[in-house]
Amino acid sequence: MTPELNPLPAGFTARPLSLDDVQICFELFNTASQHLSGDLDIADPEILRNDWQDPKFNPQTNARLVFAPNGDLAGYVEVWDTGTPPVHPWVWMAVHPRYEWQGLEEILLAWGEARAALALERVPDGVRFAPRVGFVSLDTKRRSLVEAHGFQYTRSFYRMEVVFQEPPQVPPAPQGITIRSYNPETELEAVVQTMVDSFRDHYGFVERPFEEEMTSFRHHFLGDPLYDPNLWFVAMDGDEMAGICLCRRDGYEKPELGFVNELGVRREWRRRGIAEALLRTSFAAFAALGKQGAALGVDASSLTGATRLYEKAGMHPARQFDNFEKELRPGKEISTQTL
Repeated sequence: MTPELNPLPAGFTARPLSLDDVQICFELFNTASQHLSGDLDIADPEILRNDWQDPKFNPQTNARLVFAPNGDLAGYVEVWDTGTPPVHPWVWMAVHPRYEWQGLEEILLAWGEARAALALERVPDGVRFAPRVGFVSLDTKRRSLVEAHGFQYTRSFYRMEVVFQEPPQVPPAPQGITIRSYNPETELEAVVQTMVDSFRDHYGFVERPFEEEMTSFRHHFLGDPLYDPNLWFVAMDGDEMAGICLCRRDGYEKPELGFVNELGVRREWRRRGIAEALLRTSFAAFAALGKQGAALGVDASSLTGATRLYEKAGMHPARQFDNFEKELRPGKEISTQTL
């Protein structure tokens, strides 16, 4: 049974999310983000709509909006428990600066934790279960709050960026490798399988049934408002796909930058310069579109050393996000932790 948000401050009300809330949530998320760091949280409201239409995300049960007595959207919380199994449900929330620290943060976090805990019944016996939260590292008050609720710091993630000072140059592909554009007519399954194989070695990876992976991929990637197959690149070793670089024209927070959504190389083809060649191919494509630079997200302690590659390509951390988790049931950890 979905928990309720209570006790709310006097005059405040709450209700479930609907797709009609895209604009007011878009404004709230950006106002809260700009107040804290000066950066947008997201530049296109249609990205929110696409996320909320995920086949496994139910707006009625997975999110709550809190309104002030004057009708302002004061707070928001959502829970993503869409994994199979959902061993690490994700809790995310935002509060309007005008209503900060009126108790809303604690109420939202408590609801998020209670809602995330419902996913435990879908996790096999003996498997560790630990909901996670995350936020920009500048938010020291949020850190104090989650730690007071028993969440412990686990890891940081960067938004890395580069501004092109000169036209990006594409290095020659490694010997035996061809880098070319993706063929959307014939290569969708190969791209998804390459992504799965590449990310097995990334912290937090939990493998799920391939058909489920395909369904999620079609929704979030092909359904992206800015999906452009001309910005997807593959590295081929003969008929085998060794790596992928899947990009979108505009950055999520900064439309003037191109964005690298996924960059991955299968284990047996690593350390041959394929990832760098794919990355620099994307830079050249962004520049040809008139973009000022590029951005991507990365685990700050990447198990595969991705941050070193990005630094070599001239990128630097522009924002840091810190993740925390709270173990609600000990057991076997089935997500990737180390190599």
